[in-house]
Amino acid sequence: MSIRYADTKVEPGPGRLVSVSFEAENLTGLPWVPADGFAFSYHIFDPETDTLIEDGRRIVPNASIAPGGRHPFNLRFELPEQPGAYRVFVSPVQENGGWFYERGWPFLLIDAVVDNGAARIQRFRIVNLQTVKRERLLRSARRAFTLPWQAIWRNRSLIRTMVRRDILGRYRGSFAGTFWTFLNPLILMLTYFFVFGVVLGARFPSDPSRSGFALYFLAGMLPWLAFSEPAGRAPLVMIEHRNFVKKLVFPVETLPVNLVAAGFVSQVFGILLFLAVAMIARGSVPSSVIWLPVLMVPQLLFTAGVTWFLAALGVFFRDLAQINGFLLTLWFFLTPICYPEASLPPQALVVLGMNPMFTLVRGYRAVLLEGNAPAWRSMWKLWVVAGLVFILGYAWFYKLRKSFADVI
Repeated sequence: MSIRYADTKVEPGPGRLVSVSFEAENLTGLPWVPADGFAFSYHIFDPETDTLIEDGRRIVPNASIAPGGRHPFNLRFELPEQPGAYRVFVSPVQENGGWFYERGWPFLLIDAVVDNGAARIQRFRIVNLQTVKRERLLRSARRAFTLPWQAIWRNRSLIRTMVRRDILGRYRGSFAGTFWTFLNPLILMLTYFFVFGVVLGARFPSDPSRSGFALYFLAGMLPWLAFSEPAGRAPLVMIEHRNFVKKLVFPVETLPVNLVAAGFVSQVFGILLFLAVAMIARGSVPSSVIWLPVLMVPQLLFTAGVTWFLAALGVFFRDLAQINGFLLTLWFFLTPICYPEASLPPQALVVLGMNPMFTLVRGYRAVLLEGNAPAWRSMWKLWVVAGLVFILGYAWFYKLRKSFADVI
């Protein structure tokens, strides 16, 4: 051990002032010499971002501290004016030698809060940097799991309002109005059906009829359209809403979620329309439709994670919108939506089977057309991947969002 702290006291003073006193015992084999630049000081950090706010003044001992010797120290400093939480590291430092806490030495860690212009000490303790890093990692892991859900739940009313405004305002003034929300994907599906089902004569082995191809194709398009619409719009969403981004109090993380929710609303109507068509074509709807939520939840998680990632990246890389359109088109044709899986070579099927949309398309067809539950072997993998993409996508967005206003 290199240092021991004794009789440690941390007290808030008037206003934002903090007083710290302790005795430092030299447990090394070398003296601590003021002439060599030895002193005590403090660093003030923002605990949310780990940003260094202040490098404090040095407190130099009035004499050298021999090995085994002890010396009292008293520090007084003010916390920043901005209300909020702060973290203070009190540690030995040597000019031209760096901070001793960075070498793994124990130091005094103070957690404090500034509220209404006054400092309040939450707790103080002796730790080392390894302990702080471990606690920071655990805290980040907990926040990664909770922050996305808190952001969505806390702003649910705003999301509902923004989604309604997006759906109603996107085609305001046009003759068909909000019907374009459903006409656009319907026209797109009819186009692909004409090309692959009529011109190329593609068929699915489970139902080789033309109506069977239409149902299998439409079942595959349901999750794809709900994913591709928000993913395609995500790179420009922050730029389109730059006025909101520049407002410090606006929760910008809800903007990508609005796209996901709007796409999901369109999908719900698409599923109802599909079930009506299936009822007419086959005379019944399989009871396996009760498994739809098992598919929809990971679909929403995966879509939200991808949308958060693209929305943040699109702020800094403006060409992403054009590249993203090409990538989504490629992704579409690499997913067996308008052709059967059996047409793929076995080697390609192994690789393409890792595609989350592949699993969703297969699951929707099993549930809506084949009367089967989704394959659990692939579904648990989809849930894991969707959860990871959801968490990592939000973490990426959260990390970059502080720079949005400066870039836009």
